[in-house]
Amino acid sequence: MPYMMSNAPHPGFMWFILFWVFVLLFAMSVGGYFMFRKFFKVLPMADGKSKLDWQNHYVEASRHLWTDEAKAFLDVLVEPVPTPFRDIAKHSIAARIGQLGLEEKVPAITRDLCIKGYILATPKRDYKSLTTYLDKKEIDYTPYKHLLS
Repeated sequence: MPYMMSNAPHPGFMWFILFWVFVLLFAMSVGGYFMFRKFFKVLPMADGKSKLDWQNHYVEASRHLWTDEAKAFLDVLVEPVPTPFRDIAKHSIAARIGQLGLEEKVPAITRDLCIKGYILATPKRDYKSLTTYLDKKEIDYTPYKHLLS
């Protein structure tokens, strides 16, 4: 009797396929989540401008207020942000600092204004890591502790 090949796939191959289905679904879900968040930033608000439009406006309008010292300090503040997200975080934090500088009509962006804007631009869920980082770098944020509550 000749050897008959079975058409049934090997059970190990089925588990392999199932594993990769879950891996790909997870990867697409994570990517979709971040794309969805970005999509919401681009949607226009009631005034007709999106959150990204306002960030770009404040960065451009406050560009003349930034000193080399303030730029260097901003670089120090965004060090704990993972490298792929650092430029985006730096832009949104700079926009918040620029907004504060324009509202307070300061002649130049100061270290204190950077700390205040950094705290206000950081989501509340990240306050613990923010304070840990500021303590590690020995940056005094006591005048702005009320913003962390």
